[in-house]
Amino acid sequence: MSIKYVILGYISWKPATGYDLKRIIADSEILHWSANNNQIYRGLVDLHKAEWVSKEVVQQDGSPSRHIYTITPAGREALAAWVQETPEAPQQRKAFLMQLLWADDVKTAVLQTLLDQYLDAVGSKLFMLRAQADRKPDQPDMNERSQYLWNMVYRNAIATYEMELDWIRQVRQELGELGKKRGRSSR
Repeated sequence: MSIKYVILGYISWKPATGYDLKRIIADSEILHWSANNNQIYRGLVDLHKAEWVSKEVVQQDGSPSRHIYTITPAGREALAAWVQETPEAPQQRKAFLMQLLWADDVKTAVLQTLLDQYLDAVGSKLFMLRAQADRKPDQPDMNERSQYLWNMVYRNAIATYEMELDWIRQVRQELGELGKKRGRSSR
């Protein structure tokens, strides 16, 4: 999935600048992009070239000009077509799982420390997701169905992190038991 459709979705709510979009995407716990300037501005250039957004340049005294992007009818059609595309299966990219595959030679205490650090990182992410889920997205006049869909997306993300926390706790416990059973607690 391309970030340009996420950008287009936000612009469909209300006109926005690249800076506005960068802030929205960077603050979101459910979007996986880093929202760096290259991603945002390249996406806006592509959308403008495709005539899916229009651009208004507003001059400001003592500051750079603001470029305000507004979705066009062609952009609304493109967004509607994208929303109706066949969904992709979720991708699982967890670097820590790759570390675990080759962690057999790591001492149990070190591995437990790594699991504790991962537990803390996932717990922090879950906290942020829950806090963000309590806030409503900055959409004017969000209807009941839209609110429901946003809530369900957050519930999915929260459930994923809750399941990850349960998995980490299980690995920690079973790893400790395995070490005791095999007399390898020092390893």
